[in-house]
Amino acid sequence: MAGNTFGTLFRVTTAGVSHGPGYLCIIDGCPAGLELSVADLLPDLARRRPGQSKLTTQRDEADLPEIWSGVFEGKTDGTPIGILFRNSDSRSSDYAEIRETYRPGHADYTFEAKYGRRDYRGGGRSSARETICRVAAGAVAKKLLARAGIRILGYVIQIGPIRATIPDPTRLTLEQIEASPTRCPDPQAARQMEELIESVRKDRDSIGGVCELVAVGVPPGLGEPVFDKLKADLAKALLSLPAVVGFEYGSGFAAAAMRGSEHNDAFLPAARPYPPPADPNIPPLASETNRHGGMLGGISSGQPILCRVALKPTSSIPRPQRTVTRSGQPTQLLVKGRHDPCLLPRFVVMGEAMLALVLADHWLRAQCNRLDQLPAAPAPVPSQEQHS
Repeated sequence: MAGNTFGTLFRVTTAGVSHGPGYLCIIDGCPAGLELSVADLLPDLARRRPGQSKLTTQRDEADLPEIWSGVFEGKTDGTPIGILFRNSDSRSSDYAEIRETYRPGHADYTFEAKYGRRDYRGGGRSSARETICRVAAGAVAKKLLARAGIRILGYVIQIGPIRATIPDPTRLTLEQIEASPTRCPDPQAARQMEELIESVRKDRDSIGGVCELVAVGVPPGLGEPVFDKLKADLAKALLSLPAVVGFEYGSGFAAAAMRGSEHNDAFLPAARPYPPPADPNIPPLASETNRHGGMLGGISSGQPILCRVALKPTSSIPRPQRTVTRSGQPTQLLVKGRHDPCLLPRFVVMGEAMLALVLADHWLRAQCNRLDQLPAAPAPVPSQEQHS
């Protein structure tokens, strides 16, 4: 199985399955000297953790990370960072019935078509539990980005037909987002979302929604101009997360109905401390609007990065569904197990993690874009013979 590693310089590899012994996360390329401990990982892991409210799955995992390598005397040492998570509350018996049946909306059939076999217990490698590794790696990336003054936040803006109103995403705080179990910072919309999720859960169904992500303090110049555009890497990163069915940035699909005179963001001299370019000869700019979502030509502009991802309803629902067996016979299946009626509340930190991983990777890559920004060797000291 290929495709288990993400990134170019800041590289993350994950291994493990939902009902195996646990998960392993390897972070390669983190610079030496970054202060790091288990305590740095716990806040984001707690936001991803199952069982945190009645709106989420009740699987009870401690999700305690063990840092096995890459940290010495409280700081990264430049070698691969190994982080281990042990599974403790898997109930494989819940999945015995689907051993010979394909679940609608899941990767059961496609995995078996590709590999000729599959781990039917909780989805195996395709389980959303794999994101525990991404969230841990994202916490490391966030700490690295904080040194560059970059701050990342995610929040729920829509569940089902209910949409929040967020006047200025760049001014949101984590406390505002965490005030509701839905992680929606609009109090009125959050209450309606909570009621909707509870209603859907009682109906033995599920519901989807939209998560918005913002990164503030991103300097101009991150991203490569052709195949490794910042927007392209963000799309790949976020679409790689379970249940994501759509990605847009800035004005997104609404741009298709606009004219150029409407969509172009007017440039202005920076009136507040936007991140300056690395080159002091290039002026920092602001824009009246941010329909470009902080990226032009696939390269960061210095304006906030703003993107959104759409999530489908949870595929595992406790009601009968039509499907077929592995022998091709029609049947009905009632999925058992513990599942989220809505993925959005726990997804927020997963989206933040992938945004952080992309930005950390491109921030490191940007350090070697220009020869005049690399440290030069000191001028040679003239020898005694040259003085004579």
